[in-house]
Amino acid sequence: MKHHRVHFEDLRRFIEAAFLAHELPAADAARVAALMAEADLQGSDGHGVIRLPQYSKRLRAGGINRRPDIRVVQERAAMAVVDGDNGMGHLVVSRAVDIAIEKARSAGVAWVGTRLSNHAGPASLYARRPLEHDMLGLYFAVGNANHLPPWGGMEMLLSTNPISVGIPADEEPPVVLDMATTVAAYGKVKAKAKRGELMPPGWMIDRQGQPLLDPRRASEGFLLPIGDHKGYGLALVVGLLAGTLAGAAMGRDVIDFNTDHQTVTNTGQAILVIDLRAFGDPAHFKHQVDRLVRDMRGSERLPGVERIWLPGEQSFEKRRRHAQEGIPISAALLDELAGLAAELGVEPMATNGVQT
Repeated sequence: MKHHRVHFEDLRRFIEAAFLAHELPAADAARVAALMAEADLQGSDGHGVIRLPQYSKRLRAGGINRRPDIRVVQERAAMAVVDGDNGMGHLVVSRAVDIAIEKARSAGVAWVGTRLSNHAGPASLYARRPLEHDMLGLYFAVGNANHLPPWGGMEMLLSTNPISVGIPADEEPPVVLDMATTVAAYGKVKAKAKRGELMPPGWMIDRQGQPLLDPRRASEGFLLPIGDHKGYGLALVVGLLAGTLAGAAMGRDVIDFNTDHQTVTNTGQAILVIDLRAFGDPAHFKHQVDRLVRDMRGSERLPGVERIWLPGEQSFEKRRRHAQEGIPISAALLDELAGLAAELGVEPMATNGVQT
């Protein structure tokens, strides 16, 4: 399938214009647009501009609050619960991360959970932010639709429930783990469908237990957990921590925002921030991370393996490459976004004219 290349700033401006057309406050539109464009910049194409039509539907249907009062409703020295007032998830989680960073400065560690939030894009965006302050970030979330049954079951009571961990390094790229508790995140299924590609075996099965390869038939089956029963257990625990603990939706209470554009999702996320200074000299820690990274990368490889990658390295390389060459956007998605632009009365997104 053909892809067009789009400069980061052109992508960000287009998304911002779309949210302004939906009457989001200017600062909120700019914040969400920057995070969505950053998702595409790092190659998280299942969570970037591909989600704009879906967000637009929810905004038009009243499923998202355009002008939320995002506030702290529970608080102690090293924790808080943030009520998102059904605002855009990017805004709610950004506020939660800011609070966690500030609390970790004095307490050494801080846990902040959210409720009445919404889909917020890739987990790694938020696990990375504490790195700028010589801190570690651990992020957990309840997915916005259930695609996973309990191990051995058929009723989808769990979501992809992602986990991300950001660990700073010195000279090396930071170690950034970003993973769903399913073999593939559902956003990747949506991206495959948009590009007209098949899924590899092992992502999904149908209700007879047979491999499901056509992403357009995703509703006929469910995602598979990583590590079989272990992934199921991990998805359950993440949901309890990111959802139930702060009073957000979990299990049967989770709303499928792919099909329901009006009902409040009450999405929950949680961020744990650890200040390196509480454990010693951040420079020493980051030097040790560099050493471990180089040991991993330089270790003996299996035949046919060209390189051992560290978590987050490929996204790091994509950020650098896409900043130089432009972000690839499929022709099908570009057409859909042009239609959305016409509906909203905004300028269509500019491309740099390069096709791949």
